[in-house]
Amino acid sequence: KFRGEAMTAVNITRDILHRQIRDKRASGFQRVYHVTDPFIKRLGLEAELQGHTGCVNFLYISPYVQLILLASGSDDQHAIIWDPFKHKKLTTMHTGHAANIFSVKFLPHSGDRILITGAADTKVHVHDLTVKETIHMFSDHTNRVKRIATAPMWPNTFWSAAEDGVIRQYDLRESSKRSEVLIDLTEFCGQLVEAKCLAVNPRDNNYMAVGANGPFVRLYDIRMINNYRKSMTQSTSAAVHTFCERQKPIPDGAGQYYVAGHLPVKLPDYNNRLRVLVATYVTFSPDGTELLVNMGGEQVYLFDLTFKQRPYTFLLPKKCQSSTDVQNGKTTNGVSNGILLSHIVKTKISISSELPAHLEMLKQQANDAFARQQWTQAIQLYSLGIHHASCNAMLYGNRAAAYMKRKWDGDHYDALRDCLKALTLNPGHLKAHFRLARCLFELKYVSEALECLDDFKGKFPEQAHSSACDSLDKDIKAALFTKTETAAEDKKANSSIRFHSFSRKESIPEDELVLRERSFDYKHRYCGHCNTTTDIKEANFFGSKGQYIVSGSDDGSFFIWEKETTNLVRILQGDESIVNCLQPHPSYCFLATSGIDPVVRLWSPRPETETENGRVVEDMESAAQANQRRMNADPLEVMLLNMGYRITGLRGVGLHGVGPDGSDDEDSSEGQVQCRPS
Repeated sequence: KFRGEAMTAVNITRDILHRQIRDKRASGFQRVYHVTDPFIKRLGLEAELQGHTGCVNFLYISPYVQLILLASGSDDQHAIIWDPFKHKKLTTMHTGHAANIFSVKFLPHSGDRILITGAADTKVHVHDLTVKETIHMFSDHTNRVKRIATAPMWPNTFWSAAEDGVIRQYDLRESSKRSEVLIDLTEFCGQLVEAKCLAVNPRDNNYMAVGANGPFVRLYDIRMINNYRKSMTQSTSAAVHTFCERQKPIPDGAGQYYVAGHLPVKLPDYNNRLRVLVATYVTFSPDGTELLVNMGGEQVYLFDLTFKQRPYTFLLPKKCQSSTDVQNGKTTNGVSNGILLSHIVKTKISISSELPAHLEMLKQQANDAFARQQWTQAIQLYSLGIHHASCNAMLYGNRAAAYMKRKWDGDHYDALRDCLKALTLNPGHLKAHFRLARCLFELKYVSEALECLDDFKGKFPEQAHSSACDSLDKDIKAALFTKTETAAEDKKANSSIRFHSFSRKESIPEDELVLRERSFDYKHRYCGHCNTTTDIKEANFFGSKGQYIVSGSDDGSFFIWEKETTNLVRILQGDESIVNCLQPHPSYCFLATSGIDPVVRLWSPRPETETENGRVVEDMESAAQANQRRMNADPLEVMLLNMGYRITGLRGVGLHGVGPDGSDDEDSSEGQVQCRPS
């Protein structure tokens, strides 16, 4: 045993030295700037790796040794090890699984000799590639194993996430060769929760992110989980304590929650449209400070783990009826609706609205795109301006107007965030204040919308009787009347009135409700792809500093965005049907993708002399808009689309801001308060 541990220490030291030598040989330019905009624009298909006979469900590029290897797992129950630069198959391993393989990982510091696989047969297998044998078989899960995670700091330990709602931890030094339960999501979320993905922070291996069905992503400190369990077992009377009576803080081991602020409130809408919200992939940025989430049924979200911010809308547990605490605007039956109107600061910040000449020209280009009803182009131009002038209230207000016109999923919430930012910079921003009231109404925060509109009328009395104000006031009062009638009917039926249709009948523990209440909002959102068909679709950072974001899509393409501006910069056709997996090389502008096709495709910058790239999707705005329609389509229509049928007139987002019922925009009759940009 001592000899084995000594050899492990030697292997770790050797691999660290290999990485240091490799980094020293590589120039600073290569390490930092190996993925640049010119390279992205020249990205094209380099090769197709043939070898699998089924869908390729997972790709993994090993970062641990000097020779970079690519591992792939497939529906054919085989794992293949490739040399991606020579386009050569090195090893084919029959894993012994009886169903689709969903995850493959090399064990850290094993010289890429030990491979771990997880599959739909509920099994986790460990293989020695040098002798092509399966050396360990674990059968502790009771449902499909979706992800395997490893950590350099723990070379003998790995984790698995499965649809039984359990995260298991494995230590290959244990004589029993059994796993232990690290996290059981069913204790907090009920028996129907399914763990879909997990990742370990590359900079601090003590932190693990877990994604499951539902809009929340959980971040755990592995060191604190045992303390949390101990505190739970010692709290014998926890079941009878109400939220209002809670005095003891929740231990750190309970985790932190991250969620796009509008999703918990809109969850009933998604359920009614038969769209399941599920985190299909989570990953950390190279420096470990950001968390990227591909949200199935929605968009890709980036969370800042250092500078955290609370959502403007979030799920709150039902408080005691006697509680007089009003935290987020108005309350109904003790339940806060989740908008904190005090975000509109009353102290004026002196920020100049003047822009440099080149940014003024950029703003005018965005205004012109807005006038042509090219909402996405306008949003991208405003975003570029905000990236260079983050304290300009007018740019935020204009981008909010473009979001409100485009009306994609989450656009009204992004517009609300922009309006609040504009009002923070300039409390006298008339249009931003009115747009905020409209956004609150569209997000179904009706009481808050009325309060905001009344405040607007008080601050700008000359606009109080404009057609726009009258129209919004009429809409709000009609919605309040409908809401009151519904509440009365529910009261007769002895049912709890919950704004977010979240009932205690689901037996959600108090700790879980509090953690959801304390969740953190996203930093950036990336739109254009579609993720409704598979639950293994990835999103990854591209570049040594994570300068770009990449994600697959149900239309067979993969999308590339600039991380900071969120602008879509490239779409490439990566599969005949669906792209699920994207794995970037750690030190080159090199990308491996896979999906429904039984091949692995490799992408790199093509020579400047190569004039034609048949894989490029030229009309990116139309492709993104088509995907937004696909996400809002009827499930039958989506099935026909995936079979190759061309469907026109899909329900959901209309062209040029026309709503799903064919009516005009809500801003078309604004009168003096225009939605047009400033």
